[in-house]
Amino acid sequence: MNYHHLRYFRAVAHDGNLTRTAERLNLSQSALSIQIRQFEERLGHPLFERRGRQLVLTEAGRIALDHADRIFSTGEELLETLKRSGNTRRPVRIGALATLSRNFQMEFLRPLIGRADVEVILRSGRMADLLGGLESLNLDIVLLNQTPAADAASPFLSHLIATQGVSLVGKPGPAGAEASLSERLSRHPLILPTLESGVRQKFDALAARLGITPQIAAEVEDMAMMRLLAREGAGLAVLPPIVVKGELEAGSLLELDMLPGVEENFYAVTIRRKFPNPLVSELIRGA
Repeated sequence: MNYHHLRYFRAVAHDGNLTRTAERLNLSQSALSIQIRQFEERLGHPLFERRGRQLVLTEAGRIALDHADRIFSTGEELLETLKRSGNTRRPVRIGALATLSRNFQMEFLRPLIGRADVEVILRSGRMADLLGGLESLNLDIVLLNQTPAADAASPFLSHLIATQGVSLVGKPGPAGAEASLSERLSRHPLILPTLESGVRQKFDALAARLGITPQIAAEVEDMAMMRLLAREGAGLAVLPPIVVKGELEAGSLLELDMLPGVEENFYAVTIRRKFPNPLVSELIRGA
């Protein structure tokens, strides 16, 4: 491999603009184009696609940039000192729905935590933004609690990695003395997921079957906020026990009832790739 080619490719990949890179490196644009083309021929794959004036990495380009960054980072460490050697880490880029349970995310990531050969890059956001990052190859895998819309043109693969029951959770107190689930749901204010949530739809169906009209203290999108409200005693929360795992272990919250027929599914979403990140398969198998 010609490492001049690798250096020029890395510079263009980070700039996203051939003209700007050529000026910065004091090269002609045509000379830089030739270097990039020779590098692509050596690897046997196109590394960029042009969108207007911008150069956008292909899937092969993204993989080449990961390796280029590690190679040049190692070279910089070598120049700094021969007494210190850095660890080469393979990146895995994971997106997670902003409202998804942090405890669940930690359980999913546990096989990679502490590994010296892995760099975990974790981003959170809205479902549409995360799926866009997956399509643009800026993310390797996305964690959701619902599957993205599927059709013949959809590139997404949804892997069901966990199904967790949902419970009624609250502070120790009068609710713990109630004789039945129906009594608790009827007599105490509730902290519920928002109407768009699959858990909320299943809970509303359960309430209808029991003939109960809930007293709604709060409707909350974020699981972390539901946890805080339950800790403050704002009401009984409808959520998966893993969200409040620490509080249940400490006894500051109690799991009062499992809600029959109410559960939350967790999905790892990927896309079909010619060069899949092998760490993704490890995570899905581990889950």
